[in-house]
Amino acid sequence: MTFDLRLVAYAPFGDRLGVLPHPLSVETGWPLNDVPSLKIAYTTTATGAAMLDQPCEIATEWSTDGTVWTEASDSRFLRIKRRGDASDTTGLARFELPGLVWMLRKIVLHPGAAPLVDGKRAFLSATAGEILQTFIGEAKGRGAVPLLQWDFTPDEDSAGQEWDKVITIYYQPGMDALTALQNLAEQGVCDFRTSGRTVQVFNADTAMSRDLASGPSPVDLRYGRDVAEAPDEGTLEDTASSVLIVGDNGLVKTFTNPAAVQPWGPWEQYVGAGGVSDEGTATILAQSALERAGGERVQRTRGVVLYGARWLPLKDYRPGDRVLAPGDGGALESLRVRQVTLARSSTGVLGGSLVLHDRFLERDIRLARRTAGIVGGSTADGGSGARPAPEAPEPRTPAAPAGLVVNPLPYIDEHGLPHGQVTVSWGAVTSDVGGVALNVGGYELFMRINETGAPWFLVTSTEAGDTTATYSPLVIGEAYAFKVRAVNLGKVGAFSEPVAVTIPDDDEAPPVPTAPQLSARLGVVRATWDGLGVGAVPMPPDFLHVRVWMQDPLAPGWSEIGVLGEAGAILVPGLPYGADRQFRFTSIDRSGNESAPSASATIAAVQLVRGDAANESITTGALAANAVTADKLAAGTVEAEHITAGAVVADKLAAVLTLSTRVVAGSASGARVELNSSGLVAFNGSGQQTASISAATGAVSIVGQLASGVTGARIVVNPAGAAAPEIRFIPGSGINQSRIYSDGSRFAGEATLVMESGTNQASTAMCRLVHAAGFWQAAILNPSNGEQRGGAVSAVEGQASIGWMHPSQQDQLLVFDQSGTFHRGTWLYANDSGLIMLSVSVSRGATYYQVALGFSFPSVPKVTFTAEQTTTMQLFSRTNSDLFFFDPSAGTSPSARTFHIWAWR
Repeated sequence: MTFDLRLVAYAPFGDRLGVLPHPLSVETGWPLNDVPSLKIAYTTTATGAAMLDQPCEIATEWSTDGTVWTEASDSRFLRIKRRGDASDTTGLARFELPGLVWMLRKIVLHPGAAPLVDGKRAFLSATAGEILQTFIGEAKGRGAVPLLQWDFTPDEDSAGQEWDKVITIYYQPGMDALTALQNLAEQGVCDFRTSGRTVQVFNADTAMSRDLASGPSPVDLRYGRDVAEAPDEGTLEDTASSVLIVGDNGLVKTFTNPAAVQPWGPWEQYVGAGGVSDEGTATILAQSALERAGGERVQRTRGVVLYGARWLPLKDYRPGDRVLAPGDGGALESLRVRQVTLARSSTGVLGGSLVLHDRFLERDIRLARRTAGIVGGSTADGGSGARPAPEAPEPRTPAAPAGLVVNPLPYIDEHGLPHGQVTVSWGAVTSDVGGVALNVGGYELFMRINETGAPWFLVTSTEAGDTTATYSPLVIGEAYAFKVRAVNLGKVGAFSEPVAVTIPDDDEAPPVPTAPQLSARLGVVRATWDGLGVGAVPMPPDFLHVRVWMQDPLAPGWSEIGVLGEAGAILVPGLPYGADRQFRFTSIDRSGNESAPSASATIAAVQLVRGDAANESITTGALAANAVTADKLAAGTVEAEHITAGAVVADKLAAVLTLSTRVVAGSASGARVELNSSGLVAFNGSGQQTASISAATGAVSIVGQLASGVTGARIVVNPAGAAAPEIRFIPGSGINQSRIYSDGSRFAGEATLVMESGTNQASTAMCRLVHAAGFWQAAILNPSNGEQRGGAVSAVEGQASIGWMHPSQQDQLLVFDQSGTFHRGTWLYANDSGLIMLSVSVSRGATYYQVALGFSFPSVPKVTFTAEQTTTMQLFSRTNSDLFFFDPSAGTSPSARTFHIWAWR
């Protein structure tokens, strides 16, 4: 197979001119998500040189037979830059041509019809297609780039798939479309390339991220056949083992990574997290920074073989694809093609190279994008160009924010457990509800579980210029809704349209474990794991254990034979002598993600002696001191009946007793306490684990009752017989207990915290305190039936109240909400005093207006007329609960009046 390149010239946005047959040299580079480049050396005396005298387009085409030629993606270039020397008699000219996507630099953003925000144009909840089509479409409307094409829409990418990301972002008028496109690609919103004269944009890591490294026929680039020299470029410049996170509201935390490379001892790093005040978001930023800084960063360059190779660039793989290629030590690894470069020398020899990223460097890129999305956000910064707000009465009601975008992420806490975090951004509010310019004072972000009727609650408030907020922790797999509103001098605006997201689970598998190290002795195979992943990578915080697998290579079929929670070994007795067995590992995390299998290793169990030892042929006199140690005994070979009572005493044990398998007290598969390499665990009669102490972290987990004592004053967690998990506080006598528990029945999908006291001595009253997301109440109850019968204080999102409540007597309450203060009950008086304030509209009777107070005073209230009342109005009669106002001009008075009444007694 003969691989070749050729150059074809086209008129600008026009027809094919012909082939350039005799270039002196050619060098073409195809980077991922960047501008391709073409360098040509051509003599003015060569055939076809005239086509290069004027601006034109040059296409690079490849072929494997010299007959069928193909123009690959990103292979159309613009002849816009040339160099030559008139005194050079050879007529040598050099040309540097950028890829056609460079033309987007000549499309600039105009202000548009909508008002600018801080001098910038807003794209609110927009897709990459919507943003780029705005740039290109408006330019074509002005007559620019008339024949440039694109095949994406605001709703679908170039592959016809719905856009999977939206973004709220602001661009300065004058920004070019290429800068905007590269910015979107750097944020992980999209990938881009060209096809001929058509700009193509895809969802990130989809159409331009093919996995060719797996499957039945992977693209495997091998030394000598597909690749030649393999230089690597590594750096420790960004290495650190400790990171300081400084956020808002006093958030200062330090995180460490003991497994980081530290040849000169610990190095430190700093991350400024403005706008971040919750620890979950700080944990994400710290873990991202530490993972990127944990070791040497290596970029791999591989020279490609184009003559006799099995796999060829452009034909079989292209930038963005993942292929198998030589990594550290020459072993094949899954690497991503970041750039393809092909060049023809002056002697006519065609060669090239690849820039490859391993999975660690690719993960660095993803982590950097994630960090930028949290600490940067898609928001407008300050600057000139904002319109001054005109003088107007304050406070005014701000308009509702637009462009709300919620980006959910999973993260792992310090205990290795998964949680969720969100970064929320929205468009700045620049006017009130009437469209008059307004500088708001800040924003309030609310959230709730995404269920009908679930209460909303305030998450956080931000300053005026901050339109990004973060929040954590959230429950993995739970759906939440978010909305935001602007605040102006205490006057709150309307809410934005809510946006709902589901918190994704961690879907990243732990590293592939290193291969098993095998040994066989005394008929037992020992499979050892060093606790690391391939490439000496430490396991992540959410690592659970390594699964140990074995199969007979003559009867394939892997079966799990055990697990290892940390570096250590598992012993496998009872294998047939001389028969090969294959072993391998897989790692699994707490979310159930499992790695690919490790490399396998093969071994056969060996006999102690031919035919094994005869009965009683090995006695204590035939054993050297310390000849029988724990690692030389198969699990279960020393049983209780083989040990004389009192034979094992302290002076016969080493200072440290090391376990290779486990020590079990009780049934081997039922109720038991077990000490193994992972820690101390207990199981009930059904084989369910009820308690554990981790040897790796010291973490304690208990299922069932936990008590601080057996009798007397004590605390009991999850007491036996309780209807639901609770914490119970028991006094010395063991009766009249108080408790704390979570009630999931009060509000759908919500855990409500309830605290209940014991009763009073007469058993007539108890106190209950209820905490819910949108509800809080402290009340005195009847212990016999739980009814309220005393003082109560409560608060919900839109209202609060304080007073006295009873199931059969009239409640006495003061109720507060946004509209004012309301009293429910009877006004008492002492020393001839009492007060009522009332605003009511009533219809006129024949000659009077009757105002019903809605309740009775103990005696007739006194009434005064304010200046706002009609002077002809007379108080006609009075009762304890009604007021009658006589109007002598009934024939001309309005049919209804509003009375503002102050009455006292």
